[in-house]
Amino acid sequence: EKMNSTMSEEPDALSVVNQLRDLAADPLNRRAIVQDQGCLPGLILFLDHPNPPVVHSALLALRYLAECRANREKMKSELGMMLSLQNVIQKTTTPGETKLLASEVYDILQSSNMSDMDNVNEMNYRRRKAQFFLGSTNKRAKTVVLHIDGLDDSSRRNLCEEALLKIKGVISFTFQMAVQRCVVRIRSDLKAEALATAIASTKVMKAQQVVKSESGEEMLVPFQDTPVEVEQNTDLPEYLPEDESPTKEQDKAVSRVGSHPEGAASWLSTAANFLSRSFYW
Repeated sequence: EKMNSTMSEEPDALSVVNQLRDLAADPLNRRAIVQDQGCLPGLILFLDHPNPPVVHSALLALRYLAECRANREKMKSELGMMLSLQNVIQKTTTPGETKLLASEVYDILQSSNMSDMDNVNEMNYRRRKAQFFLGSTNKRAKTVVLHIDGLDDSSRRNLCEEALLKIKGVISFTFQMAVQRCVVRIRSDLKAEALATAIASTKVMKAQQVVKSESGEEMLVPFQDTPVEVEQNTDLPEYLPEDESPTKEQDKAVSRVGSHPEGAASWLSTAANFLSRSFYW
């Protein structure tokens, strides 16, 4: 029988992990999520999920949470965290972008309590190890900083996020809303122009690249206006047909949540409930 997706009914794993990812994207929520009893263990369990998009989304949530320095020690010592990240990196069936994202999160947490020098050595060692697991086909990742005209609220951020997630070769991204920026990690064989094309496809935003001049000053460089052929990410599932899509109402809920920490708290308890019912029976 056809299920009508409403907030009151059982949410599926992907919608729960996507909501956690959206909450984690807002710096105001990051401490609360890691302090919550159920969310971190839930995200760790999502790393073993059979559905690749669930794993990728959980990693993006963890990547956001790890940006907050105060969270790193607790995340690193959380039961199963480092082991699950290693499993994702070593599993032969894990898509390349997901492996790179997992090793990025692993590096951040692994180096959380070291001095800077130890840090550099450890990161290099990990990177070599990750390279080994990833095989020689996976060239190194690179970072592109975008200035995005029109990136001024959470619904625009969601649009931007959706556009970037569809590009094959995007590993992770971090928004700096206050300065209308997005820092994107991509596979080194992906052209940065593809990001601009994807963002332009939203019709409401336009991207320029932020580069440093030789004197260390930042400059904005416009991308060429010729659209680049963007390879779609085939690992992600097709979206549900419009009438079955649970995201319409939930997106509204999430964008409201972002600006009200107390809303986030109530949503967190819903997520934690779902997680405990799903995993701990």
